[in-house]
Amino acid sequence: MRDSRELKIYRKKEWNSKNLVVFLILLLGSFVLLTPLWWMISTSLKSTQEILQFPPSFFPKQFHFSNYIEAWKTGDFTRWSMNTLLIAVASTVGNVLINSFVAYGFAKVRFKGRNALFVLVLSTMIIPGFVTLIPQYILFSKLGWVNTYLPLIVPAFLGSAFNIFLIRQFMMTVPNEIIEAAFMDGASHFRIWWSIVMPLVKPALLTVGIFSFTGAWNDLLTPLLYLSDEKLYTLQLGLQTFKGSVQTQWNYLMAMSVMVLIPIILIFFLFQSYFIKGANLSAGMKE
Repeated sequence: MRDSRELKIYRKKEWNSKNLVVFLILLLGSFVLLTPLWWMISTSLKSTQEILQFPPSFFPKQFHFSNYIEAWKTGDFTRWSMNTLLIAVASTVGNVLINSFVAYGFAKVRFKGRNALFVLVLSTMIIPGFVTLIPQYILFSKLGWVNTYLPLIVPAFLGSAFNIFLIRQFMMTVPNEIIEAAFMDGASHFRIWWSIVMPLVKPALLTVGIFSFTGAWNDLLTPLLYLSDEKLYTLQLGLQTFKGSVQTQWNYLMAMSVMVLIPIILIFFLFQSYFIKGANLSAGMKE
């Protein structure tokens, strides 16, 4: 009896020591990952003189919150914010609707060559995005879409292999009996997709929505390629206004970078539970 008690105490101490080691490793990892974020926030609150001093200070000696106001006034950031929000929302809607509809076809509609077509769709994921940049630019140029938002929005309505795969995996867990019962009641595929399947796969849809919104919000390359009118700029292009040929206004640049980052952080914390569920690629594949 005494030996079993001592064994339990030993195992408890061993478990506590393991937890402590894991905690310290995670704490160290968090510190490494959060250091650049803190440096950005710290720089945004410093004066130009303090930024240029050596050795650099980890904490601002004096907090200059006015940097945020001055940085916002430097460019047309109100307009650029609205432009970015328009593109991000439109891209998110397109990705969620189109990819979920295609995923429903692959998950719940039986047709000849379905699996082969699905493999073909997935195979497009191995093509690097940079390979298609020039052909895509030539196509949009021929269509007269350069210096418009169409090249930034329309591709979201053409489907994405990864998003289709992610939503399809989740839709495979929806029982076929529900689909068959809806058919017996006279529902069409479109009605079943919209009214029955979509609410059941909400975590996957929110995950795709988060990926799409953050991707469009943080995109620099595509606006840089297609937008030349300053009135059409996005926030990422607007941040370039703080970079001069002689000197970069680092405090203003970091201040606006923090402002641009805040919506992404809020979205993640608001929907993180759905994000974790939707990103579960090991969902069942039962039919």
